[in-house]
Amino acid sequence: MKELTVVITNESGLHARPATTFTQMNAKFASKLTIAANGKTADAKSILTVLTLGATKDTSVVLTADGPDEEEALAAMSKFLTTNHD
Repeated sequence: MKELTVVITNESGLHARPATTFTQMNAKFASKLTIAANGKTADAKSILTVLTLGATKDTSVVLTADGPDEEEALAAMSKFLTTNHD
């Protein structure tokens, strides 16, 4: 299991559209993926749970991956959260 803490730097945070893209991207990985912020933990492959985090720009999040492609998954999640998009 690998863990990484990042600060969301994209302007959009994880509102509906970026959260949808984030979860769709994560669904391609075999590893179990979670994202934690604001005292809550969410399945990073579930749009409903990711939206409950209320993660906006400058929110610190803890990304966790456990499985065969965990390093690739963490790198993709981190890059997504620190890249500007709508």
